[in-house]
Amino acid sequence: MHKDCEKILFTEKQLKKRVREVAESVDATVQGKRPLVVGILKGSIIFYADFIRHLTAPVELDFMVVSSYGSGTVSSGKLKIKKDLDRDVNGRDVIIVEDIIDSGFTLANLKQLISERGASSVTIVTLLNKACRREYDIRPDYNCFDIGDEFVIGYGLDYDERYRSLPYIGILKKSVYSE
Repeated sequence: MHKDCEKILFTEKQLKKRVREVAESVDATVQGKRPLVVGILKGSIIFYADFIRHLTAPVELDFMVVSSYGSGTVSSGKLKIKKDLDRDVNGRDVIIVEDIIDSGFTLANLKQLISERGASSVTIVTLLNKACRREYDIRPDYNCFDIGDEFVIGYGLDYDERYRSLPYIGILKKSVYSE
């Protein structure tokens, strides 16, 4: 375990098993379609890669870079689109793959934006759901794990661009981000 990690919430083995289960559930609902799977970078990259490996339906891939955090631990309340989609979503079934839903600000605004662009459907798949912090009416269609009000790192999740490569999800020690 990394020295800045207070404890491990989900091991590499637990992550692989649950991601496969969720991907297989999503895959069953998209058979006969060609959905656009949108990864929200950077935090979802590892989850996204593992997730799409379990899809058998033909999919197209795209990415967005959106943020409401910056380098802090609290949402700024402003959605910033740093990289938009390369593909047109009009008439498409879109699957958004996100690392974590916290306040819900980012996903609520992103779902609305993609819907306004004419998507036939917008499905949200998230690795972590932090419902205790929800401020916006948004729920994932598929969720790997529910968590409490901890600041988590690993498996793509970061604090100030560190810890993304940890193979597990752990709780970051408060002393690291309250200095």
